[in-house]
Amino acid sequence: MLMAVVFTLAAAVAARAEDPKPESTKPEAAKPATGGPRIAVEPPSFDFGKALQQKTLQKEFAIRNLGDADLVLDSVTTSCGCTVADGYGKLVKPGTSTHMLVSLQTRTSAGKLQKSVLIKSNDPSKGLYELKLEATVAPTETKPAN
Repeated sequence: MLMAVVFTLAAAVAARAEDPKPESTKPEAAKPATGGPRIAVEPPSFDFGKALQQKTLQKEFAIRNLGDADLVLDSVTTSCGCTVADGYGKLVKPGTSTHMLVSLQTRTSAGKLQKSVLIKSNDPSKGLYELKLEATVAPTETKPAN
């Protein structure tokens, strides 16, 4: 009798070892990232800090391609005419970058100024990248006439 129990247990263990887990209960292996271009902007946003009215603020940004296919910058637009982005290349090879100079004119703004540069690309996960810009604008002090 004891021999029959041992034999039955051994057969059950052997059968279980040969029977793989059903697909639904197998742990999922880490999936590699899908290929293609991947945009990254450095820095990802920028605060110019305090600035006076009627000034032009400038900052250079690096647009990097972290993917394994060419990154194509289809268009770069700004949220208003007071912001300009230029100097960048439209094609960024994998592992390389291009530089973009952004100029923000404070004009007669006062207080918190928030603007955006929108970068449209062929990155499948971030087709439209928003680069946020900020500044706190103070009025230009004028001296009273004597």
